[in-house]
Amino acid sequence: EELTNKANKAVSHAESKERKRLEKAKSNEASKAGQKGGKKNAAADVNQLEFTKMDIRVGLVTKVWNHPDADKLFCEEVDVGEESGGTRQITSGLRGHYELEEFQGKKVLVVCNLKASKLVGFISNGMVLAAKSADGSKVELITPPDDAPIGERVFIDGLEGNPFSPAQVKKKKTWDAVAKELKTGAGSVAMWSGKDIMTSVGKCAAASLVGVPFS
Repeated sequence: EELTNKANKAVSHAESKERKRLEKAKSNEASKAGQKGGKKNAAADVNQLEFTKMDIRVGLVTKVWNHPDADKLFCEEVDVGEESGGTRQITSGLRGHYELEEFQGKKVLVVCNLKASKLVGFISNGMVLAAKSADGSKVELITPPDDAPIGERVFIDGLEGNPFSPAQVKKKKTWDAVAKELKTGAGSVAMWSGKDIMTSVGKCAAASLVGVPFS
């Protein structure tokens, strides 16, 4: 019986590794299909639109806990399809709007090419996008379709370009420029400059907020 259990565990581990390999392959193909960056350096293309300079990916919240020293912050580990296979630690001001159980296992959009920053002693390496009502009383995550591949870079139809490095984004204040044009539209769809933000399997959206900014 012990040998059988060990064999079952080995098979389960092998199946898990294969699932991860297939998910990553699907993510890479989806990103290539949806966001054709080309081989040119983005910084060299003066006509490149701001949105395409950002690296915004589908992420999966694998672990979340309350920040020990900040009442409004969650700390989370998010899988954004890194080649290393690791997760990113990120801090989000979503306490009071989501329970831990709601956030755990959620697919979200993560801005991945921001410089890491320390928030109340916790180093945050990215930003989870969420929409906020005009009076600030309601906050909703911007989420991709349930079957969107983890690590896929979101895109806008017809726009191309390679993402900037975190240093370039900070120096040129790229995220500030992009964030000004982020808003939910009809059906709570996430939009930049009036254009739908897409994954290979559909649009990204908030749960119910319409006509509000998100960042």
